[in-house]
Amino acid sequence: MRCFTALVLAIAATAPGASGAQDAGTPPPAAPTTLDLGSAQDRMTVPVEIGDHGPFNFVVDTGAQRTVISRELAGSLGLAPGRNVRLTAMTGTTDVSTVVIPMISVSTLGGTSIEAPSLESRNLGASGMLGIDTLQGHAVSIDFVKRLMMITPSTRRKRSVEAAPGEIVVHGKNIYGQLIVTDASYRSQKIRVILDTGSGVTMGNMALKRRVAGGAKLVRPISLWGVTGQSMQADYTQIDRVTFGGVTFSHLPVAFSDAEPFRHFGLTDQPALLLGMDALRLFDRVEIDFPNREVRLSLAHSATREARSSPLRSIPLGF
Repeated sequence: MRCFTALVLAIAATAPGASGAQDAGTPPPAAPTTLDLGSAQDRMTVPVEIGDHGPFNFVVDTGAQRTVISRELAGSLGLAPGRNVRLTAMTGTTDVSTVVIPMISVSTLGGTSIEAPSLESRNLGASGMLGIDTLQGHAVSIDFVKRLMMITPSTRRKRSVEAAPGEIVVHGKNIYGQLIVTDASYRSQKIRVILDTGSGVTMGNMALKRRVAGGAKLVRPISLWGVTGQSMQADYTQIDRVTFGGVTFSHLPVAFSDAEPFRHFGLTDQPALLLGMDALRLFDRVEIDFPNREVRLSLAHSATREARSSPLRSIPLGF
C-alpha cells in the first residue's frame, strides 16, 4: 500500500450527523472572482463545481493542507478510488481512502485534477473542504461586513505593498505549504499563529497553556469531534490578552489541547495558536496571500478587540 501524508486542521462547528448536502437555495457566484459566503455553522462555504456537476457547498479551510470531499458526494458522482493516505487530524492520525476528482473548480481557481481524502459528510458538516492545495498561488480575501469572499491569483512580489488606512499587514513563513505568522505575542512572549478559516474555535497548544495558567479565566472541559469521527477532550477558557499584528484581543476564548497538528509543524515546545473564525470575525476584512506570505487585517473602529466566548460543550472538529 502506497501512502502519503495529508494534514487537516480545522475545527468544525457542526454536530456529528449534520448534513453535508448542498442547499437548494445556494446562489452561484455573483461574479467570476467574487463568491457569496454561505455558512456551515460558524465556518464559511463557497459553491464548488466538480466536472459538470454542482455547485456544492465546500468549507474554505486555510488551515488544511489538503482538499477533502464527502464520501456521499464522491459516491453519487462515481469518482474513481485513489491511494490510501495517512491523515493527521486534530484527534490523531489514521489511514483513509481517497478519490480522484478529475476536475474541481471555484472562481479563479479554475479547473484542476486532484486526489482528495474522502470522509463522511456527517463529520465534515459540508460536501467538502477546500485546502491550500487548491488555494496555493492565490490570495483569499474575506469581507465579513459584506459576507463576500474574493479568490484572486497572486505572485511573489519583491516588496510589500503599503498598508491602507485602517489596515495592518503581518508576514509569516511557509512550513509544509502552511502560512505561519510570527508577529504575535502573549505578555511579551512570541507565539506562532496559523489562520484557520475552517475552524469555528481558536485552539492553543500545551506550551501556551502553561504560559497563560495565571492569566486564564474559569476553565471547563469540552469534547472535540474530528473529521474522522474520533473525539478528544480540551480545556476551554479565556485568556486575558493576546497581541496579533499590533491588535490586542482581550479575553480571547481558546480550547487548549495537545493536538497532533502542533507536533506536525514542530510547534510543541513554543506557544502556538490556530486562530479560528471566532477571532477572525472580529475584523471587518481578512486577506491571506499565500505566495507573499502576507496577512492583511482591516479594523472597524478600535485597535483593541473584545472577544466573547460561546457556550460550547461539544465541538466537532474538521481537519
